[in-house]
Amino acid sequence: MAFGIYVHIPYCLQHCVYCDFSTTEINSTLSRKFPPNEYVTALKTEIASKGSQIGPRQVDSIYFGGGTPSLLKPRQLHEILQCLTENGFPIKNEGEITLEINPDTLTMAEIKDLRNMGFNRYSVGAQTFNDRLLKVANRKHSTQDTIDTLSLLADFKVNYSMDILFGLPTQTLEDLAEDLEITRKFNPPHVSPYCLTVPQSNPLSQNRPTDDVQVEMFALIEKNLIQIGLNRYEISNFSKPDFESRHNLIYWNDQEYWGIGVSSHSYLHIGPWGTRFWNSQNLADWFGQISLLNNERWQVPTVNSQSSEVLTMNQALTDFFHTSLRKKRGLSKSEFMGKFKRTPEEIAKRQLDKLNAKGLLAKSSDYYFLTAQGVLLSNQVFEELTFLTKEISEIILN
Repeated sequence: MAFGIYVHIPYCLQHCVYCDFSTTEINSTLSRKFPPNEYVTALKTEIASKGSQIGPRQVDSIYFGGGTPSLLKPRQLHEILQCLTENGFPIKNEGEITLEINPDTLTMAEIKDLRNMGFNRYSVGAQTFNDRLLKVANRKHSTQDTIDTLSLLADFKVNYSMDILFGLPTQTLEDLAEDLEITRKFNPPHVSPYCLTVPQSNPLSQNRPTDDVQVEMFALIEKNLIQIGLNRYEISNFSKPDFESRHNLIYWNDQEYWGIGVSSHSYLHIGPWGTRFWNSQNLADWFGQISLLNNERWQVPTVNSQSSEVLTMNQALTDFFHTSLRKKRGLSKSEFMGKFKRTPEEIAKRQLDKLNAKGLLAKSSDYYFLTAQGVLLSNQVFEELTFLTKEISEIILN
Protein backbone atom coordinates (compact mmCIF):
# COMPACT_ATOMS: atom_id res chain seq x y z
CA MET A 1 0.00 0.00 0.00
CA ALA A 2 1.30 3.43 -0.95
CA PHE A 3 1.43 6.25 1.59
CA GLY A 4 1.67 9.97 0.86
CA ILE A 5 2.21 13.17 2.81
CA TYR A 6 0.80 16.56 1.83
CA VAL A 7 2.34 19.72 3.31
CA HIS A 8 0.31 22.91 2.93
CA ILE A 9 2.17 26.22 2.65
CA PRO A 10 -0.40 29.06 2.70
CA TYR A 11 1.75 32.01 1.58
CA CYS A 12 1.10 33.53 -1.87
CA LEU A 13 2.25 36.51 -3.93
CA GLN A 14 -1.40 37.41 -4.40
CA HIS A 15 -4.83 35.92 -3.77
CA CYS A 16 -6.23 34.74 -7.09
CA VAL A 17 -9.92 35.53 -7.47
CA TYR A 18 -10.72 31.95 -8.55
CA CYS A 19 -8.83 30.25 -5.69
CA ASP A 20 -10.71 28.71 -2.75
CA PHE A 21 -7.67 27.23 -0.97
CA SER A 22 -6.49 28.48 2.41
CA THR A 23 -3.94 31.16 1.45
CA THR A 24 -2.66 34.52 2.61
CA GLU A 25 -0.65 37.11 0.72
CA ILE A 26 2.99 37.06 1.79
CA ASN A 27 2.99 40.77 2.75
CA SER A 28 -0.43 40.84 4.41
CA THR A 29 -1.11 41.71 8.04
CA LEU A 30 -1.91 38.05 8.73
CA SER A 31 1.41 36.90 7.23
CA ARG A 32 3.30 39.42 9.32
CA LYS A 33 1.54 38.12 12.42
CA PHE A 34 2.27 34.50 11.47
CA PRO A 35 5.44 34.70 9.35
CA PRO A 36 6.87 31.75 7.35
CA ASN A 37 9.66 30.99 9.86
CA GLU A 38 7.09 30.57 12.66
CA TYR A 39 4.87 28.51 10.35
CA VAL A 40 7.76 26.11 9.66
CA THR A 41 8.40 25.77 13.40
CA ALA A 42 4.72 24.96 13.94
CA LEU A 43 4.80 22.39 11.12
CA LYS A 44 7.70 20.64 12.85
CA THR A 45 5.70 20.56 16.09
CA GLU A 46 2.76 19.01 14.27
CA ILE A 47 4.99 16.39 12.64
CA ALA A 48 6.65 15.43 15.92
CA SER A 49 3.39 15.21 17.86
CA LYS A 50 1.10 13.51 15.35
CA GLY A 51 3.80 11.46 13.66
CA SER A 52 4.21 9.16 16.64
CA GLN A 53 0.55 8.10 16.22
CA ILE A 54 0.54 7.83 12.43
CA GLY A 55 3.96 6.31 11.78
CA PRO A 56 6.60 5.22 11.38
CA ARG A 57 6.10 4.61 7.66
CA GLN A 58 8.13 4.75 4.51
CA VAL A 59 6.73 7.42 2.22
CA ASP A 60 6.00 7.10 -1.50
CA SER A 61 5.20 10.76 -2.12
CA ILE A 62 5.62 14.11 -0.38
CA TYR A 63 3.76 17.00 -1.99
CA PHE A 64 4.29 20.62 -1.00
CA GLY A 65 1.18 22.55 -2.08
CA GLY A 66 -0.38 25.87 -1.33
CA GLY A 67 -0.31 28.71 -1.67
CA THR A 68 3.12 29.02 -3.21
CA PRO A 69 5.58 26.73 -1.38
CA SER A 70 8.45 28.05 -3.51
CA LEU A 71 8.20 31.30 -1.51
CA LEU A 72 9.86 29.45 1.38
CA LYS A 73 13.65 29.40 1.44
CA PRO A 74 15.24 26.07 0.42
CA ARG A 75 16.67 25.67 3.94
CA GLN A 76 13.13 25.93 5.37
CA LEU A 77 11.87 23.24 3.01
CA HIS A 78 14.87 21.12 3.98
CA GLU A 79 14.01 21.53 7.68
CA ILE A 80 10.54 20.11 7.02
CA LEU A 81 11.89 17.12 5.06
CA GLN A 82 14.50 16.49 7.72
CA CYS A 83 11.88 16.65 10.47
CA LEU A 84 9.75 14.08 8.64
CA THR A 85 12.72 11.72 8.34
CA GLU A 86 13.72 12.16 11.98
CA ASN A 87 10.17 11.34 13.09
CA GLY A 88 9.89 8.08 11.13
CA PHE A 89 8.76 9.20 7.65
CA PRO A 90 11.70 8.72 5.27
CA ILE A 91 11.03 8.98 1.55
CA LYS A 92 11.61 5.77 -0.40
CA ASN A 93 14.58 5.68 -2.78
CA GLU A 94 12.23 5.83 -5.76
CA GLY A 95 9.85 8.23 -4.01
CA GLU A 96 8.50 11.46 -5.45
CA ILE A 97 8.92 14.87 -3.78
CA THR A 98 6.89 17.59 -5.51
CA LEU A 99 7.05 21.35 -5.04
CA GLU A 100 4.36 23.65 -6.42
CA ILE A 101 5.92 26.78 -7.86
CA ASN A 102 4.70 30.03 -9.36
CA PRO A 103 6.63 31.41 -12.33
CA ASP A 104 9.54 33.67 -11.36
CA THR A 105 9.79 32.39 -7.77
CA LEU A 106 12.87 30.15 -8.10
CA THR A 107 16.43 30.87 -9.15
CA MET A 108 18.95 28.51 -10.72
CA ALA A 109 20.84 28.29 -7.42
CA GLU A 110 17.66 27.42 -5.51
CA ILE A 111 16.77 24.65 -7.96
CA LYS A 112 20.26 23.19 -7.47
CA ASP A 113 19.76 23.25 -3.70
CA LEU A 114 16.31 21.70 -3.95
CA ARG A 115 17.56 18.95 -6.23
CA ASN A 116 20.28 18.09 -3.72
CA MET A 117 17.62 17.87 -0.99
CA GLY A 118 15.61 15.31 -2.97
CA PHE A 119 12.99 17.43 -4.74
CA ASN A 120 12.49 15.65 -8.06
CA ARG A 121 9.22 17.04 -9.40
CA TYR A 122 7.83 20.57 -9.82
CA SER A 123 4.28 21.74 -10.52
CA VAL A 124 4.21 25.07 -12.36
CA GLY A 125 1.14 27.32 -12.18
CA ALA A 126 1.43 28.60 -15.75
CA GLN A 127 -2.37 29.00 -16.28
CA THR A 128 -2.06 30.85 -19.60
CA PHE A 129 0.60 32.42 -21.84
CA ASN A 130 -1.65 35.39 -22.56
CA ASP A 131 -0.69 38.51 -20.55
CA ARG A 132 -4.16 39.98 -20.94
CA LEU A 133 -5.80 36.88 -19.51
CA LEU A 134 -3.24 36.68 -16.71
CA LYS A 135 -4.40 40.13 -15.62
CA VAL A 136 -8.03 39.02 -15.87
CA ALA A 137 -7.20 36.17 -13.47
CA ASN A 138 -5.28 38.59 -11.20
CA ARG A 139 -1.99 36.75 -11.68
CA LYS A 140 1.15 38.79 -10.98
CA HIS A 141 3.52 36.83 -13.20
CA SER A 142 3.92 37.50 -16.91
CA THR A 143 4.10 35.20 -19.91
CA GLN A 144 7.86 35.82 -20.07
CA ASP A 145 8.20 34.83 -16.39
CA THR A 146 6.54 31.49 -17.19
CA ILE A 147 8.70 30.91 -20.26
CA ASP A 148 11.86 31.69 -18.26
CA THR A 149 10.84 29.29 -15.47
CA LEU A 150 9.97 26.46 -17.86
CA SER A 151 13.24 27.01 -19.71
CA LEU A 152 15.12 26.79 -16.41
CA LEU A 153 13.44 23.49 -15.52
CA ALA A 154 14.11 22.15 -19.01
CA ASP A 155 17.80 23.08 -18.70
CA PHE A 156 18.00 21.07 -15.47
CA LYS A 157 16.16 18.16 -17.14
CA VAL A 158 13.90 17.77 -14.10
CA ASN A 159 10.44 16.23 -14.01
CA TYR A 160 7.71 18.85 -13.97
CA SER A 161 4.03 19.43 -14.62
CA MET A 162 2.30 22.61 -15.74
CA ASP A 163 -1.26 23.83 -15.15
CA ILE A 164 -3.34 25.28 -17.98
CA LEU A 165 -6.54 27.16 -17.15
CA PHE A 166 -9.32 27.41 -19.73
CA GLY A 167 -12.81 28.86 -19.76
CA LEU A 168 -11.52 32.26 -18.61
CA PRO A 169 -13.63 35.38 -19.25
CA THR A 170 -13.23 36.57 -22.88
CA GLN A 171 -10.90 33.65 -23.67
CA THR A 172 -11.34 32.35 -27.21
CA LEU A 173 -10.40 29.12 -28.93
CA GLU A 174 -7.69 31.11 -30.72
CA ASP A 175 -6.27 32.26 -27.37
CA LEU A 176 -6.18 28.68 -26.15
CA ALA A 177 -4.58 27.48 -29.39
CA GLU A 178 -1.73 29.95 -28.81
CA ASP A 179 -1.28 28.63 -25.25
CA LEU A 180 -1.10 25.10 -26.59
CA GLU A 181 1.41 26.05 -29.29
CA ILE A 182 3.82 27.31 -26.62
CA THR A 183 3.10 24.25 -24.47
CA ARG A 184 3.98 21.96 -27.36
CA LYS A 185 7.32 23.72 -27.83
CA PHE A 186 8.30 22.91 -24.24
CA ASN A 187 7.06 19.31 -24.59
CA PRO A 188 6.42 18.90 -20.83
CA PRO A 189 6.13 15.42 -19.29
CA HIS A 190 2.83 16.29 -17.56
CA VAL A 191 0.03 18.82 -18.07
CA SER A 192 -3.02 19.48 -15.89
CA PRO A 193 -5.72 21.43 -17.77
CA TYR A 194 -8.44 22.87 -15.54
CA CYS A 195 -11.70 24.47 -16.56
CA LEU A 196 -12.29 27.60 -14.51
CA THR A 197 -14.89 26.82 -11.85
CA VAL A 198 -16.28 29.72 -9.84
CA PRO A 199 -19.66 30.54 -8.24
CA GLN A 200 -22.04 32.92 -10.01
CA SER A 201 -21.19 35.66 -7.53
CA ASN A 202 -17.52 35.61 -8.53
CA PRO A 203 -16.40 38.40 -10.92
CA LEU A 204 -14.83 35.77 -13.17
CA SER A 205 -18.24 34.20 -13.83
CA GLN A 206 -19.06 36.96 -16.34
CA ASN A 207 -18.21 36.89 -20.07
CA ARG A 208 -17.00 33.33 -20.02
CA PRO A 209 -17.07 31.04 -23.06
CA THR A 210 -20.33 29.12 -23.43
CA ASP A 211 -20.53 25.51 -22.25
CA ASP A 212 -20.31 24.30 -25.87
CA VAL A 213 -17.14 26.33 -26.44
CA GLN A 214 -15.65 24.97 -23.21
CA VAL A 215 -16.25 21.45 -24.54
CA GLU A 216 -14.47 22.45 -27.75
CA MET A 217 -11.63 23.85 -25.66
CA PHE A 218 -11.13 20.58 -23.82
CA ALA A 219 -11.18 18.65 -27.10
CA LEU A 220 -8.56 21.02 -28.51
CA ILE A 221 -6.38 20.52 -25.44
CA GLU A 222 -6.64 16.74 -25.64
CA LYS A 223 -5.86 16.71 -29.37
CA ASN A 224 -2.73 18.84 -28.92
CA LEU A 225 -1.42 16.98 -25.90
CA ILE A 226 -1.88 13.58 -27.52
CA GLN A 227 0.17 14.82 -30.49
CA ILE A 228 3.18 15.37 -28.20
CA GLY A 229 2.81 12.02 -26.45
CA LEU A 230 0.75 12.99 -23.42
CA ASN A 231 -2.27 10.81 -22.78
CA ARG A 232 -5.12 11.47 -20.39
CA TYR A 233 -4.86 9.16 -17.38
CA GLU A 234 -7.37 11.11 -15.26
CA ILE A 235 -10.14 13.59 -16.08
CA SER A 236 -7.88 16.63 -15.78
CA ASN A 237 -4.40 15.14 -16.09
CA PHE A 238 -2.25 14.15 -19.05
CA SER A 239 1.23 12.65 -18.95
CA LYS A 240 3.87 10.79 -20.87
CA PRO A 241 4.23 7.11 -19.88
CA ASP A 242 5.58 6.71 -16.32
CA PHE A 243 5.25 10.45 -15.57
CA GLU A 244 1.86 10.30 -13.87
CA SER A 245 1.59 12.17 -10.56
CA ARG A 246 2.29 9.49 -7.97
CA HIS A 247 0.84 11.69 -5.25
CA ASN A 248 -2.52 12.18 -6.92
CA LEU A 249 -2.69 8.48 -7.74
CA ILE A 250 -2.58 7.82 -4.00
CA TYR A 251 -5.83 9.81 -3.67
CA TRP A 252 -7.50 8.14 -6.66
CA ASN A 253 -6.40 4.61 -5.69
CA ASP A 254 -7.90 4.70 -2.17
CA GLN A 255 -4.48 4.79 -0.49
CA GLU A 256 -3.63 6.47 2.81
CA TYR A 257 -2.28 10.01 3.14
CA TRP A 258 -1.44 12.44 5.91
CA GLY A 259 -2.02 16.18 5.53
CA ILE A 260 0.16 18.60 7.50
CA GLY A 261 -0.41 22.32 7.92
CA VAL A 262 -3.38 24.68 7.86
CA SER A 263 -6.52 23.30 6.10
CA SER A 264 -4.85 19.99 5.18
CA HIS A 265 -6.84 16.74 5.06
CA SER A 266 -5.86 13.17 5.96
CA TYR A 267 -7.27 9.72 5.25
CA LEU A 268 -6.30 6.49 7.02
CA HIS A 269 -7.68 2.97 6.81
CA ILE A 270 -8.93 3.07 10.40
CA GLY A 271 -12.36 1.66 11.21
CA PRO A 272 -14.39 -0.56 8.87
CA TRP A 273 -14.42 1.95 6.00
CA GLY A 274 -11.69 4.47 6.79
CA THR A 275 -11.39 7.73 8.70
CA ARG A 276 -10.90 11.28 7.45
CA PHE A 277 -9.63 14.14 9.62
CA TRP A 278 -8.54 17.68 8.87
CA ASN A 279 -6.97 20.84 10.25
CA SER A 280 -8.61 24.23 10.65
CA GLN A 281 -8.81 26.42 7.53
CA ASN A 282 -8.12 29.50 9.65
CA LEU A 283 -4.42 30.24 10.06
CA ALA A 284 -4.76 31.77 13.52
CA ASP A 285 -6.90 28.85 14.73
CA TRP A 286 -4.40 26.35 13.32
CA PHE A 287 -1.54 28.01 15.20
CA GLY A 288 -3.68 27.78 18.34
CA GLN A 289 -4.29 24.07 17.77
CA ILE A 290 -0.58 23.44 17.25
CA SER A 291 0.32 25.27 20.46
CA LEU A 292 -1.86 22.78 22.37
CA LEU A 293 0.12 19.84 20.95
CA ASN A 294 3.03 20.79 23.19
CA ASN A 295 0.89 20.10 26.26
CA GLU A 296 -1.24 17.10 25.34
CA ARG A 297 -0.92 13.77 23.55
CA TRP A 298 -2.62 13.79 20.14
CA GLN A 299 -4.51 10.70 19.01
CA VAL A 300 -5.90 9.71 15.63
CA PRO A 301 -9.66 10.45 15.75
CA THR A 302 -11.89 7.40 16.14
CA VAL A 303 -15.24 9.19 16.44
CA ASN A 304 -16.98 11.90 14.45
CA SER A 305 -16.16 15.45 15.50
CA GLN A 306 -15.88 18.94 14.01
CA SER A 307 -12.55 17.91 12.51
CA SER A 308 -12.95 14.19 11.78
CA GLU A 309 -15.28 11.71 10.16
CA VAL A 310 -15.40 7.93 10.58
CA LEU A 311 -16.76 6.81 7.22
CA THR A 312 -19.89 4.74 6.83
CA MET A 313 -20.27 2.17 4.06
CA ASN A 314 -22.29 4.51 1.84
CA GLN A 315 -19.63 7.24 2.16
CA ALA A 316 -16.86 4.78 1.34
CA LEU A 317 -18.79 3.52 -1.69
CA THR A 318 -19.37 7.06 -2.95
CA ASP A 319 -15.68 7.90 -2.55
CA PHE A 320 -14.55 4.68 -4.24
CA PHE A 321 -16.82 5.12 -7.25
CA HIS A 322 -15.94 8.80 -7.67
CA THR A 323 -12.17 8.56 -7.32
CA SER A 324 -11.85 5.34 -9.34
CA LEU A 325 -13.89 6.65 -12.24
CA ARG A 326 -11.78 9.81 -12.44
CA LYS A 327 -8.99 7.61 -13.79
CA LYS A 328 -8.98 6.66 -17.45
CA ARG A 329 -8.63 2.97 -16.62
CA GLY A 330 -11.72 3.30 -14.42
CA LEU A 331 -13.06 1.25 -11.54
CA SER A 332 -11.59 -2.21 -11.09
CA LYS A 333 -14.29 -4.77 -10.27
CA SER A 334 -11.75 -7.02 -8.51
CA GLU A 335 -10.45 -4.15 -6.34
CA PHE A 336 -14.04 -3.21 -5.54
CA MET A 337 -14.73 -6.79 -4.46
CA GLY A 338 -11.58 -6.78 -2.35
CA LYS A 339 -12.84 -3.84 -0.33
CA PHE A 340 -16.62 -4.29 -0.22
CA LYS A 341 -16.98 -8.10 -0.58
CA ARG A 342 -19.68 -7.49 -3.18
CA THR A 343 -19.60 -6.83 -6.90
CA PRO A 344 -20.35 -3.33 -8.20
CA GLU A 345 -23.51 -4.78 -9.78
CA GLU A 346 -24.76 -6.06 -6.43
CA ILE A 347 -24.47 -2.54 -5.03
CA ALA A 348 -25.40 -0.32 -7.97
CA LYS A 349 -26.76 -2.32 -10.92
CA ARG A 350 -29.58 0.14 -11.58
CA GLN A 351 -27.26 3.16 -11.63
CA LEU A 352 -24.58 1.42 -13.71
CA ASP A 353 -27.10 0.18 -16.28
CA LYS A 354 -28.66 3.65 -16.51
CA LEU A 355 -25.28 5.32 -17.12
CA ASN A 356 -24.33 2.66 -19.61
CA ALA A 357 -27.59 3.17 -21.52
CA LYS A 358 -26.93 6.92 -21.64
CA GLY A 359 -23.52 6.29 -23.16
CA LEU A 360 -21.68 7.84 -20.19
CA LEU A 361 -20.18 4.62 -18.87
CA ALA A 362 -18.68 1.56 -20.55
CA LYS A 363 -17.29 -1.69 -19.18
CA SER A 364 -14.77 -4.40 -19.92
CA SER A 365 -14.17 -7.74 -18.23
CA ASP A 366 -12.79 -6.11 -15.07
CA TYR A 367 -13.43 -2.36 -15.38
CA TYR A 368 -16.12 0.28 -15.56
CA PHE A 369 -14.83 3.49 -17.14
CA LEU A 370 -16.09 6.82 -18.41
CA THR A 371 -16.76 7.18 -22.13
CA ALA A 372 -15.62 10.33 -23.97
CA GLN A 373 -19.09 11.77 -23.33
CA GLY A 374 -18.90 10.60 -19.74
CA VAL A 375 -15.72 12.61 -19.20
CA LEU A 376 -17.48 15.76 -20.37
CA LEU A 377 -20.54 14.99 -18.22
CA SER A 378 -18.72 13.41 -15.28
CA ASN A 379 -20.72 15.45 -12.75
CA GLN A 380 -23.86 13.60 -13.90
CA VAL A 381 -22.07 10.27 -13.43
CA PHE A 382 -20.88 11.15 -9.95
CA GLU A 383 -24.29 12.44 -8.93
CA GLU A 384 -25.87 9.14 -9.99
CA LEU A 385 -23.23 7.20 -8.03
CA THR A 386 -23.66 9.06 -4.76
CA PHE A 387 -25.16 6.77 -2.12
CA LEU A 388 -27.39 7.51 0.84
CA THR A 389 -27.41 5.46 4.03
CA LYS A 390 -31.01 4.34 3.42
CA GLU A 391 -30.19 3.09 -0.10
CA ILE A 392 -27.29 0.95 1.13
CA SER A 393 -29.27 -0.43 4.06
CA GLU A 394 -31.98 -1.59 1.65
CA ILE A 395 -29.42 -3.26 -0.62
CA ILE A 396 -27.77 -5.14 2.27
CA LEU A 397 -31.11 -6.21 3.76
CA ASN A 398 -32.36 -7.44 0.40
